[in-house]
Amino acid sequence: MADRLPQLELGNQLCFALYGASRAAIRAYGPELAELGLTYPQYLTMLVLWEASEPLTVGDIGARLHLDSGTLTPLLKRLEDLGLATRTRDRADERRVLIALTERGRELRARAAEVPLRLFQRYGIDLETARELIRDLTAITESLQAST
Repeated sequence: MADRLPQLELGNQLCFALYGASRAAIRAYGPELAELGLTYPQYLTMLVLWEASEPLTVGDIGARLHLDSGTLTPLLKRLEDLGLATRTRDRADERRVLIALTERGRELRARAAEVPLRLFQRYGIDLETARELIRDLTAITESLQAST
């Protein structure tokens, strides 16, 4: 039997803990988002659009969500099919597609407002703990991105 190497045990891997937490969190969102008629990636996209004060390019949204246009385009088309967003060519540069919320998309924001707090309750954490976790995870992400 080989010598025990705790640093190589699955339970000691930060990446595995993050992976498990991410999968569980996304699953927990499922029922909440089903009530809104959204999938998890659609919800993230709507969050970006709700924050914007003007239409965004596909590239802008992709940069915020860390998604390429090949992944994002069908998602945005589906949001358009649902009547939540519009896709139009930029008159100044026809190569760019602008994404804007429809009235229905803006109205959905009010219904979605309680989703994060309900999820924090399911996680068993309060708002301040959630904010601390977000800060820590953001710092880890930024550190890893800077090192690669």
